[in-house]
Amino acid sequence: MKNRYLTICMLLIVLVSCKSNTGTHSHDAEGVHSHNHDNESPINYFGNYSLINEGYGTKTIVTVSGNTRKMVTNALPNHKTGAFPNQGNPNSISAQNKTYTFPVKPKYTGEAQWVREPGIALNGVKFEPGTAEVVVCDTGENYRVEAFQDLIDLGLDFNHAHVQPTGAYHYHGSPTSVIQNSDTGHDLVHVGFAHDGFPMYYSKSGAYKPSYKLLDGNREGEDCTYTARETIDVSVGGHHDGTYGSDFEYVEGYGDLDACNGININGQYMYLVTNEFPYVSRCLMGEVEQEERRGPQNREGGNRPRQRPSATDIIKQMDANKDGKLSEKEAKGPLADDFSKVDANKDGFISKEELEKGQKQNKQGRQGGRPQDNRN
Repeated sequence: MKNRYLTICMLLIVLVSCKSNTGTHSHDAEGVHSHNHDNESPINYFGNYSLINEGYGTKTIVTVSGNTRKMVTNALPNHKTGAFPNQGNPNSISAQNKTYTFPVKPKYTGEAQWVREPGIALNGVKFEPGTAEVVVCDTGENYRVEAFQDLIDLGLDFNHAHVQPTGAYHYHGSPTSVIQNSDTGHDLVHVGFAHDGFPMYYSKSGAYKPSYKLLDGNREGEDCTYTARETIDVSVGGHHDGTYGSDFEYVEGYGDLDACNGININGQYMYLVTNEFPYVSRCLMGEVEQEERRGPQNREGGNRPRQRPSATDIIKQMDANKDGKLSEKEAKGPLADDFSKVDANKDGFISKEELEKGQKQNKQGRQGGRPQDNRN
């Protein structure tokens, strides 16, 4: 009788188990609540999936229809983070309201398009490898500070991430916890999607090397400062050590990856997040919507186009006696070198009108040429 009872119980367990598997529904140790509407494994992020974590507040829902992968997310990470605010980062993480679309069948062009935000992690948190921090020299040089350096404390946590003034948590490098959560035992771990639709992976063995190397020689620049909550003097002299983005140059064939940290493996193009510069792709090799082709970010978290400052801005910055024009003593950097050329009426001062005329002539002179790769 007892054996018969156990047999019936086992049959019931099997029946219940089979029924419960008609729709994938799982919880991990951290309370991640995942659904997959295509009855596929919840770790296959190429289909429909959702990540809902009440503990962390995460809500990311991805649906695939035709050639469109749509992600609706509040961009809250589904994992532990460092403490924010902290000494190097005064901002608190807060929910965002984001909707992203990616082509399911991306089109490779082979033409690098430089972007500020190359892609989005599987959990809805964005990748943003560059920073808004700039060292400015009176001699005209500008150096954009990298996230991983010893000059400035940016308050990065163990996920190589921190928070913008908007409350947006974002990754500057390899997203440690995403890698751990998405690890299926293979060397390549799927961590996100680039805005052109190609997948983003991380190699646990570091098998694929970037093709960027440090420049030879020393940097130039005098009387340089960095301003955030206070202004500090910075010496930019010395060899290129990776503190600034301009310390690196791309050398085709130097490593395994292309200029956008991408590679074709078994007929599939993908981007690699690496532990070496550029860490996360700074450009995209596939077709991408124009709105995604954005310049570096300003300190307030918005977009800042890659363009030279206006004549008004230049005079405002250099006009020490506030008379609305620049003397030869007040002019700095390249403007000081070209002072006599810009000073059209030879009165010893540069007016706003003269400066605007000089900028217009320079712009016309550059038309038709290839724009400089200015990615500090």
